[in-house]
Amino acid sequence: MDLNTIQTPALLLDLNKFTANCEFMKDKCSRLGVQLRPHLKTGKSINFAKAQMTSASGPATVSTLAEAEYFFAHGVNDLIYAVGISLGKFDRVLALRSAGCDVKVILDNVETAVMFSQYCDQKKVPCPVLIEIDCDGHRSGVKPDSDDLIEIASAIKGEAYFAGILTHAGDSYKCVGEEACQKAQENERDSLVRCADRLKKAGFECRIISAGSTPTAVFAKSWEGVTEVRCGVYCLFDLVMAGLGVCTKEQIALSLLVEVIGHQKEKGWVITDGGWMSMSRDRGTSAQAVDQGYGVVCDISGKIYDDLIVGSANQEHGIIVRRDGSLIDPKDFPVGTRLRILPNHACAMAAQHPQYFVVKDGKIDAIWNRIYGWQPKELSL
Repeated sequence: MDLNTIQTPALLLDLNKFTANCEFMKDKCSRLGVQLRPHLKTGKSINFAKAQMTSASGPATVSTLAEAEYFFAHGVNDLIYAVGISLGKFDRVLALRSAGCDVKVILDNVETAVMFSQYCDQKKVPCPVLIEIDCDGHRSGVKPDSDDLIEIASAIKGEAYFAGILTHAGDSYKCVGEEACQKAQENERDSLVRCADRLKKAGFECRIISAGSTPTAVFAKSWEGVTEVRCGVYCLFDLVMAGLGVCTKEQIALSLLVEVIGHQKEKGWVITDGGWMSMSRDRGTSAQAVDQGYGVVCDISGKIYDDLIVGSANQEHGIIVRRDGSLIDPKDFPVGTRLRILPNHACAMAAQHPQYFVVKDGKIDAIWNRIYGWQPKELSL
């Protein structure tokens, strides 16, 4: 099996780039004196996770309970489920806790705090709870200066117990360049420290003070007052991150292998078998200074064609065009040519595939299976 014979479209992981990206973040967090709690939602693979984590048992972050169950079954014990816990998931969380998994949950309102505390008491299962902080107005969470912060902490009681605070600087994905990302990181850090101080004065100890986003983690200068950093896409990077100046396109470790299946000569198009079902519909770079279409085109070895992008896509067809609108000569990319497409959003592209073909020095070195979805592993009526 090699890059010329595997079925396309196929998800490729450049092992050397991936490893270098993982080691960069481990070293960065170690130098700044914080624990790295990598987000495993991008990889969704135990092989992938082992390269990200600082130990085989974690710590780590997940975005679904299916991930938590999968990684726990593979020996990862120290987890944060970093999406607000909801009533319908209480039983799965406590099942994990009862099985010995040190999974922690987050919430941002009194109603959930009361319901979850009552449920833990009813089941007689302890569970640590973190309060989600909204540091930049990006999505959910409690404003750092809100009166709700202390009220929520007070509502977490009994078997459910307060363990700390967590935030995600989602607006850092709108920052361009080192200076802007550093300002976002400082706001992220300072918001958490302010909340921790308020909670301490009210009698609540924050054992965990958790921050994290790839742009802020890459450019951080100080995490003073923060205990851990969560980030995920740094291990692969993607075109959105490159557009922010967080990485170069050459550092992107994920790509889609496609094959040329035809041309539209009068339009100058090259048609491949890699449509939006394999690339994803993510067009995150469309809001950036440089719109990368559905992805940047590379040759089979990964060398970037800066003038070629996937300009449009159907379910199973990708249409490669020149950025400047000039025609592509079909002779340059004859039928059967194999190309790679760099992703706008690595998490979204990976989500379309059941495995990674791991490439080392131009050869397929391994196959890493990945999971996806939200439901328990086995279901029946």
